[in-house]
Amino acid sequence: MSIRWSLVIPVKTLVAAKTRLAAATGPHRTRLAVAVACDTVAAALACPPVARVIVVTADPAAAGPLGALGAEVVHDPDRGLNTALRTGAAHAVRVAPGDGVGALQADLPALRPAELAVVLGAAAEFDQSFVPDAQEVGTTFYGVLPGRAFAPRFGGESRAKHLGGGAKELCVPGIDSVRRDVDTPDDLRAALVLGLGRHTAAVVADLWPDAG
Repeated sequence: MSIRWSLVIPVKTLVAAKTRLAAATGPHRTRLAVAVACDTVAAALACPPVARVIVVTADPAAAGPLGALGAEVVHDPDRGLNTALRTGAAHAVRVAPGDGVGALQADLPALRPAELAVVLGAAAEFDQSFVPDAQEVGTTFYGVLPGRAFAPRFGGESRAKHLGGGAKELCVPGIDSVRRDVDTPDDLRAALVLGLGRHTAAVVADLWPDAG
């Protein structure tokens, strides 16, 4: 089954973003957070099954550049990650009730449009589904088919939560860039091996001049 998708991407206020990278990134931390979100959004917009990307954020410093890329920006009510996702999903259903709705983490700087397309193709076969992160503890993508209840369970051990909620785990090969979220310096190095998007690569070139 081939369907179109609205993807909801939540972006924290930059003062709270990427705190576990603070020691490694110093004054570049907020710049890195914006760059990573920009690469995630740009890759999602370049994915053929994606009809629109909806960014949910309360931070104008993030909303500006992400909106300039072509994302629709919705205000984050600041009541937690899953509330932000449900806010974005409600907007998506109002705009395009016939499209699937997916939640995508904002910290996927190596994201490849073709790999995301593989995920969305697989997700089109199940009422609700998800992709575990590279650690197989968290979740990077959660999606539902048109007309199905959108019930994201992000935060903490969200892989187990999504399984417990009846979502199908998508165990498809060749989607490493979809699973590689970045919270720590080691995560960022692993994403560097996969190949960073241009925004993140520019920041990393300043952080780690010898990395490339």
